Amino acid sequence: MEKKRYFVNIGTLEISQVQSGNNNDFTILATDEEVFQLREMFDEMYNSDITAFFRTHLPIAYHKDSVNDRYDTGIVSAFQMLHDLGDDKTRSHIESMHILPEQ
Repeated sequence: MEKKRYFVNIGTLEISQVQSGNNNDFTILATDEEVFQLREMFDEMYNSDITAFFRTHLPIAYHKDSVNDRYDTGIVSAFQMLHDLGDDKTRSHIESMHILPEQ
């Protein structure tokens, strides 16, 4: 499969082939399937974030962390995938963040 250049903004969960505004936090080369997998990760992160938002309004359940744990796992997985697919600048930036587990 052919790899194409994509620009990724993890804050807005945006993946685009067109560089516009501030969507170029991370640059990756990916196949359509890899982009689909990354989009699924972003969707799971979004769903976990929404669930956590509503959970915060129930003080009795606030101490339960499973939703936050799912979000944390999702974001680390997304950064790992961005690192694996990223250009040199992207890999270097992610490594400087120290978010990925030591390998």
